[in-house]
Amino acid sequence: MPHSLTKIWIHLIFGTKERFPLINQSFENQLYNHIRNLLEKDFDCNVDIINGTADHIHISFLQNQNYSLAEIVKNIKGNSSHWINQSKFLKAKFAWQTGHGAFSVSESMINEVRKYIANQKEHHKKISYAEEYRRFAEKFGLSVENR
Repeated sequence: MPHSLTKIWIHLIFGTKERFPLINQSFENQLYNHIRNLLEKDFDCNVDIINGTADHIHISFLQNQNYSLAEIVKNIKGNSSHWINQSKFLKAKFAWQTGHGAFSVSESMINEVRKYIANQKEHHKKISYAEEYRRFAEKFGLSVENR
């Protein structure tokens, strides 16, 4: 086959360092737009939805086959934290946690994931980010250390 074809939906989750509630509503949409632009322009990824809460975000996107997930995540986290700090949205220094969660999503489930991400603020009135992350890991058969 002369050309490679892929269609890999990714549900990416990462949080603020120490899970501090640093993502204020005052710049939240700007942050999401900044990350969307990075993914679309720098990595040619089709971004479906970005949403989250004060201590973490969820992103659903189509991964471009020319870039590894690790390089995409490293770039968007590094660039966006630098952008937040340069924009002086916060008095304290902003940083993302070291790790992330990334899960492939089948085409048949993308609408459910989209609704789940869109409903983050309401969802997290009932469950913490730490518990949510633990449940994701359990659902996908991964072990999570308590850090």
